[in-house]
Amino acid sequence: MTLARRLGIYHQTGRGSAHQLVEQHAPLVKKIALHMMARLPDSVQLDDLIQAGMVGLLEAAAKYQSDRGASFETYAGIRIRGAIVDEIRKGDWVPRSVHRNARRVSAAIKAVEDREGREAQDQEVADELGMTLSEYHSCLSDASSGRLFSLDELNETGELPIQEQEASDNPLDDVSGAAFRQNLAAAINDLPEREKLVLGLYYQEELNLKEIGAVLGVSESRVSQIHSQAALRLRGRLADWQAGDGNAS
Repeated sequence: MTLARRLGIYHQTGRGSAHQLVEQHAPLVKKIALHMMARLPDSVQLDDLIQAGMVGLLEAAAKYQSDRGASFETYAGIRIRGAIVDEIRKGDWVPRSVHRNARRVSAAIKAVEDREGREAQDQEVADELGMTLSEYHSCLSDASSGRLFSLDELNETGELPIQEQEASDNPLDDVSGAAFRQNLAAAINDLPEREKLVLGLYYQEELNLKEIGAVLGVSESRVSQIHSQAALRLRGRLADWQAGDGNAS
């Protein structure tokens, strides 16, 4: 459905408060779109991201319930990011080789860490993959520039980690979600310090890659590699959970 059609449906609802929410938070869409552009190829157009984000904002305004505890800005930010991610995935511009290599890197990190009982070092992962260190770093760069790869993809459903949940009759659903978040938090806490710092600056402080590079004293491309490696390391450590083992640690 086009943005224009969604706008038409939206205005027909006559919900003045929702309309005010959209007007007030419209700048948030551009802010998020610009932030996400930092990890996307040049072929992706900002206008396309903003249009998708506006759809997410409209849906957030229509579905927001203040009694859920989260502020509208927090809720809308999640819906906006989710809508943009969905739009990017629909584009299918990512070569399959990028996905395949990302899975190989993740599996290699896990294999080294399982064998050594400690954090896998770059050279060890490269050796596990039969690559030079330079080739391994290139794989990390491809994983970052070739797709929207982030913590958003690390939960058990493949959706955003904080999202609107429909009412469920299964009392184990909330337990499973809470348990996964605890496992994810523990896995993040056990990351190498530099990877943990990059994730914190990126997701909590909302710095872009260039700004993080200035903080760490490294290039923007190196920050991108560290970010990818952190996400792939987490994916490897959470592989058992993602395969359906709720007792993964």
